[in-house]
Amino acid sequence: MKLVCPAGSLPALTEAVNNGADAVYLGFRDETNARAFPGLNFSDRDIERALAHARARGCQVYVALNTYPTSDKLSQWYSAVDRAADLGVDALIIAEMAVMDYALRKHPNIRRHLSVQGSATTAAALGFYRECFGISRAVLPRVLAIQQVEHLAERSPVELEVFAFGSLCIMVEGRCQLSSYVTGRSPNLAGVCSPAEFVAWEDTAEGKTARLNGVLIDRFADGEPAGYPVVCKGRYQVDDRTFHALEEPTSLNTLELLPRLAAAGVSAVKIEGRQRSAAYVGTVTRIWRAAIDRLEASPDNFTTEDEWRRELTRLSEGSQVTLGPYQRAWQ
Repeated sequence: MKLVCPAGSLPALTEAVNNGADAVYLGFRDETNARAFPGLNFSDRDIERALAHARARGCQVYVALNTYPTSDKLSQWYSAVDRAADLGVDALIIAEMAVMDYALRKHPNIRRHLSVQGSATTAAALGFYRECFGISRAVLPRVLAIQQVEHLAERSPVELEVFAFGSLCIMVEGRCQLSSYVTGRSPNLAGVCSPAEFVAWEDTAEGKTARLNGVLIDRFADGEPAGYPVVCKGRYQVDDRTFHALEEPTSLNTLELLPRLAAAGVSAVKIEGRQRSAAYVGTVTRIWRAAIDRLEASPDNFTTEDEWRRELTRLSEGSQVTLGPYQRAWQ
């Protein structure tokens, strides 16, 4: 089982590689990737340095081209495929079929991974992508229960990668319309759930407010941690209550499910967080590396450390962790 870690910057990549990542994933500084925040992502020169550092330590580098271009911008995504190929990256993480087809025709020797944004949740869908575009791996959406992952792993024609730790999403990836409802810009096209130009912070007598395109998303008391405003994790007034009506800020943590994921034949576990700090990436990578190594050394006697759980909870959104949809027993 491989450990795939986020790299939103060169320092974050260095932390991931130095703490035991088998692969890191990154994006270009444009809307071809789904973490197009100002100050994040890589220039071609940065990726050259990243490749040199990673390869010296046996770590692979994947480039995420995991947003959907409109027809008038498709050439930009094609150019991104060419850039990644010229740089010599190990795999492309692609969501859109036209981009995948271009990568297959122009650069058939580069591995193609289906992005979580492709929303493939059945063996038939995975078989389609394998037959038509030669994918070797698919990243599964975070809406599947563990029983569904196990069932799919028995029938999948390709390697499976699942999210193991990091931010949750209540929508099926690749199909969210919440942010576009508020801003008019789809996160699947713009590369971010809440484009920075629509975000406004203000200190008021009632606390620090966060608005998205003028819509009040949340209000924070003095000293209360303030997360980046996204529609699904805001607090809203419903009847006479104000609360996280859609989703609480909490992070996925599947550490205790590692034995089941390994037994199912899952090929890779993925850490979310290209928007997070280098320190976050280093700590989470170190813990998951230790956990995977322990499982491989003694699969029948795997246990987690209390310190691992404390550290991961501390780094989680709202200092809360959950198994999310993985724990739906009724599935």
